[in-house]
Amino acid sequence: MTEHFSPYEGREAPGARPPAPADPRGALLRAPETDAYGSGAMNALPAQARTGEQDAGAGSEHAQSATPATEGPEGPDSHRPRPVPEGAGGVPAPARSDSGTAARPDSESAMTAPDTTGVPGAPDGPERRTGRPRPPGPAAMRRDGDRLRFVGAATRRIARGIDLDEIVMGLCRATVPTFSDAILVYLRDPLPVGDERPAGPLVLRLRRTDRIPEDQDTDGGALPALQVQSDLSSAAELCEVRVGSALAEVLRGVRPVFADATAALGALPELLGEGRTVPGGQRAVLAPLRGRRRVIGAAVFLRRPDRHPFEADDLLVAAQLATHSALGIDKAVLYGREAYIADELQRTMLPETLPRATGVRLASRYLPAAETARVGGDWYDAIPLPGSRVALVVGDVMGHSMTSAAIMGQLRTTAQTLAGLDLPPQEVLHHLDEQAQRLGSDRMATCLYAVYDPVSHRITIANAGHPPPVLLHLGGRAEVLRVPPGAPIGVGGVDFEAVELDAPAGATLLLYTDGLVESRLRDVWTGIEQLRERLAATAQLTGPDHPPPLEALCDEVLDMLGPGDRDDDIALLAARFDGIAPSDVAYWFLEPEDATPARARRLARSALERWGLTELNDAVELLVSEVVTNAVRYATRPITLRLLRTDVLRCEVGDDVPQLPRLRQARATDEGGRGLYLVNRLARRWGATRLSTGKVVWFELNQSG
Repeated sequence: MTEHFSPYEGREAPGARPPAPADPRGALLRAPETDAYGSGAMNALPAQARTGEQDAGAGSEHAQSATPATEGPEGPDSHRPRPVPEGAGGVPAPARSDSGTAARPDSESAMTAPDTTGVPGAPDGPERRTGRPRPPGPAAMRRDGDRLRFVGAATRRIARGIDLDEIVMGLCRATVPTFSDAILVYLRDPLPVGDERPAGPLVLRLRRTDRIPEDQDTDGGALPALQVQSDLSSAAELCEVRVGSALAEVLRGVRPVFADATAALGALPELLGEGRTVPGGQRAVLAPLRGRRRVIGAAVFLRRPDRHPFEADDLLVAAQLATHSALGIDKAVLYGREAYIADELQRTMLPETLPRATGVRLASRYLPAAETARVGGDWYDAIPLPGSRVALVVGDVMGHSMTSAAIMGQLRTTAQTLAGLDLPPQEVLHHLDEQAQRLGSDRMATCLYAVYDPVSHRITIANAGHPPPVLLHLGGRAEVLRVPPGAPIGVGGVDFEAVELDAPAGATLLLYTDGLVESRLRDVWTGIEQLRERLAATAQLTGPDHPPPLEALCDEVLDMLGPGDRDDDIALLAARFDGIAPSDVAYWFLEPEDATPARARRLARSALERWGLTELNDAVELLVSEVVTNAVRYATRPITLRLLRTDVLRCEVGDDVPQLPRLRQARATDEGGRGLYLVNRLARRWGATRLSTGKVVWFELNQSG
């Protein structure tokens, strides 16, 4: 719950008042000049929205009057208020009735001049409707036109809010001090969404309070203490509405009620808490907030004792404010749920974490197009491949909507499946193109697919209409790689071409979507050149022998975006090539013979001795023997054995049989079937990957033994 004071401008003496400045809060009406929200509310409106306004002199107050609403020869608009001639003193001119007698100035069909009791030069006397003495301070608004203008301005302010807090704040700022001196807003906790049926009891939580400060009034003088102001900060935070209670009956009735109404006498203490009081009489209004299907809260409008009490017509004003606020809150809750769904959808469509691949370090960023469009069609991915390689993917589906995100998710899943088959990059794009055509005729996307091999220090890239990647070399030179552009995915009937390039150790490859380099203020090639210059400038800060930190580099790249450069969502994937030195790789071809397992054990032992890892001899020899024996049993072509030394020791055995081995529990009478069981128990990690030419079975061991 938050409590706020409503700011207002201090007023000077008549004749010395400068023109009222524009209120920075937009729709918040200025403090009234002659009444609670009557003529003061109208004077706060733009000049073109006022009618019947006439300047009475350079140093005098604005006065306005109107003739009785009569139908005349002027047409249907003859009932509108007419300006009073100068010097009329705010007294309406008498009008003739149909019988020829002068109509009474205070007849019910006439619009009366604003009550200016307490204003210098204004007449004193009893109330026109009630005959009671006029209270000190601003008088209450009486004309329906002023009420309509106030309601219009207040509802426009409420409607401008998008989220829950903005709407509640708009209600408070629009009503204090123009309509009431204080307000308390209670909302259901938790707020139901759409057709959701709350299961628990109805609980109201105090969401916000707003009031006039106690030390000043709207005229800049001292403000008499409001009876409830001392209780605003201590009002009950939570209120459980009991079935059949007075508060439940008021909320069920939907209509606002005065504090002295029979229903409100028990409802207000239940809502505010026992021992907390409100001004007596008709100086408090309890208005239920009803959304499209159910009551979602309540608002309490309060006036101080020295101010004119609420009138019966003010209940209609409170009902309008409550209705517009409740409908706005309903929309805000629905919008919040949709934003949450969009965030969750985008989060699940993108990789939660990037894999830890051998010989390459990775970093990524994703930015939505705007706060109101949190989901889009951009994606990135990094997929480990057999042979310690890694596939780097970045793509962009046209649009940034739920549909674009759904298509992006399907294409990303398809790319992961195709990468698992170890297809060449151009073949992956070809199958993605076919998948996009199956999803629909207008499913267009761009994609760049690259495969990095840390052993050979080479990278193979295929492009489908995507912006080219930028390679930042260790010395600080940045270049845009020349990659065949290709056609976007979904066009159909086109071939994709792959190119193989050097990937030196220490270099950084940057893959991105067009939202980073293209906007309304610049074309895509201008943006690419600016990106290249930014990368080169960032590399100069760390020197020629030290590449910039990968995470900091991504942040620097995003900092190049200006205020008008966020027209599309952005996906960014950076890869730092470390590679694997040739001295850390041992590779052999072995014939599928009975003596091959023994030879494989000897070769592995010699490599471990050369690397100083003799403590792993027993485990490596046992696991290599089991995996190679299984490959020799089924292979028809030479098998491969490769050992890689990085932060772990990795062993890979390849053959030409596509069937993957399956871990199973061997029975006591079985002579075989225990090889993978030993691998699973002794290895840090292990797995099997199907290739286009067969499969690879691999395992990893910690170098510490």
